[in-house]
Amino acid sequence: MSIPQSGGGPIEHPDQLAEYLAQGCKPPAAWRIGTEHEKFGYCRDTLRPLPYEGPRSVRAMLEGLADRFGWRPLTEAGRIIGLTSGGANVSLEPGGQLELSGAPVETIHQTCDEVNEHLAEVHAVADAIGASFIGLGAAPVWRHEDMPRMPKGRYRLMTEYMQTVGTHGLEMMYRTCTVQVNLDFASEADMVRKLRVALALQPVATALFANSPFFEGRPVGHKSWRSRIWRSLDADRTGMLPFVFEDGMGFQRYVDWALDVPMYFVFRDGAYLDARGQSFRDFLAGRLPALPGELPTLSDWADHLTTLFPEARLKRFIEMRGADGGPWRRLCALPAFWVGLVYDATALDAAWDLVRGWDAATREGLRVAASVAGLQGEAGGLRLHDLAREAVAIAEAGLRARARPGAGGLVPDETHFLDPLRESVETGRTLADELLEQYHGPWAGDLSRIYAECSY
Repeated sequence: MSIPQSGGGPIEHPDQLAEYLAQGCKPPAAWRIGTEHEKFGYCRDTLRPLPYEGPRSVRAMLEGLADRFGWRPLTEAGRIIGLTSGGANVSLEPGGQLELSGAPVETIHQTCDEVNEHLAEVHAVADAIGASFIGLGAAPVWRHEDMPRMPKGRYRLMTEYMQTVGTHGLEMMYRTCTVQVNLDFASEADMVRKLRVALALQPVATALFANSPFFEGRPVGHKSWRSRIWRSLDADRTGMLPFVFEDGMGFQRYVDWALDVPMYFVFRDGAYLDARGQSFRDFLAGRLPALPGELPTLSDWADHLTTLFPEARLKRFIEMRGADGGPWRRLCALPAFWVGLVYDATALDAAWDLVRGWDAATREGLRVAASVAGLQGEAGGLRLHDLAREAVAIAEAGLRARARPGAGGLVPDETHFLDPLRESVETGRTLADELLEQYHGPWAGDLSRIYAECSY
């Protein structure tokens, strides 16, 4: 989850909220790719999650990355809670999951180079302290009481609030991991088209990247338990956003929704002030009990936008949020999938033609089916396997049209990053299917085997 934002000065007129989002508009030549991925750290000998403190810990990981590889520490109340370097950040999820928020880059080749460098650094530091990291969508064995708590004020407030809404909020915070990509738009109309495609096809991404069939030591009847968790988290701030597909959608319509999503906090002078349950609309009117009479800044607005969790999220770019965390090949495949779909005009048109006839019930039905059955899911007469085949083919055509070479020109384009997804389309199987086969076969129900099999 995000570090405190730097959005700007005082909000003097409500129009500034939509203008803030519109400032994300960029010409295609300036479009970039920002990939984020999370992973679970654990003690190699005990297979227990890394604590925050101690010689073998999350803190030791952050300090090791800073000391050995030049990352600059970020602290809160005197404790290290993240790192930054060259436009990239390393941050902590509530249960100690380590997240790389990559720098904005131009090509998937650069994204994959960044992923490889980061994982090599993590591996070097982890080796030195007897730790490892694993790429899965949900913690397969650990229970809530096993998880450490990171020293971030934001997470303390969220932890308390999550226990008052939905049923799976704490599971999301402490025991899930994702990979996502952040992509740009050229105009308001381009944003609307891309956000609609992103939301409609998130279930396809969920199915292709399904990698969390276990929870608390057993199979749970879902290929993506991470996705199932999100469906029962907090209805005010999650979901498929049906309003995005209605006439009149634009920056202001998203603002109107966000204004009424309950706030979590306001960040002031290095501390998180409790604003839970209040709306940003109240804040604009100077009626926030935490700061009576005070009006918000654009930094407050930027912070609030990071507390909204729909399947695709609008900030000054669009975040694709539907995929489980996984192995390094899939970390590169996720941005390749979405870049291919939305960064080429012909591919974007084809993707919109694929989804434009679906109604809200179909989109939600596909979301449920993806979490339960992965590529074997279906809803509204649509099979996710068929949709995945079409979407991957569109993405491949889009990447080929982009024609961004790599390896000093030896690789003509970015299409090879889709190889893991083409394999899934050909076989109808995802990582979740492979894990279940191992569990019921060679592992004989012993989930401790998953750590050696799935660690970086």
